[in-house]
Amino acid sequence: MEYKPGDFMVINDHLSFFAESVLRGKNEDEFGVRFPDMSEVYNREEIERMKKIIEKHAGVAREGVYAYMKGPCFETPAEIRALRTLGADAVGMSTVPEAIVAKHSGMRVVAVSCITNMAAGVTDNKLSHEEVNETANRVKGQFKEIIKEYLK
Repeated sequence: MEYKPGDFMVINDHLSFFAESVLRGKNEDEFGVRFPDMSEVYNREEIERMKKIIEKHAGVAREGVYAYMKGPCFETPAEIRALRTLGADAVGMSTVPEAIVAKHSGMRVVAVSCITNMAAGVTDNKLSHEEVNETANRVKGQFKEIIKEYLK
């Protein structure tokens, strides 16, 4: 699938085995069971609903697997190749810990990632936080409208 900066990707699954689990430590039973089922973190109905809203506001809605890396640095080209081999469509330093906790707590989860830059090794360009901010600023109006409509 051809992703480009500014695309919105609805997350349908994730990879998160390179960072310590956010559920480590004493379990608070009132929030959820010790070992929650993670076979469907992202709710299929909510994914479809979100995709329709994104298509309305942005023209195309991507859907894919998000790989969580703890950062705060960009990944190496070798890490990106490995993550692609494992099935990742996008990589980032957020979203997954929150999704895991939400699922653990019994919430219906939907998540959207903005593709803000091409990963290391995909192009010859050097990665920068400035590029990430530029892309995010360019599409933030669209994203606000998507979230507003979703929350109606």
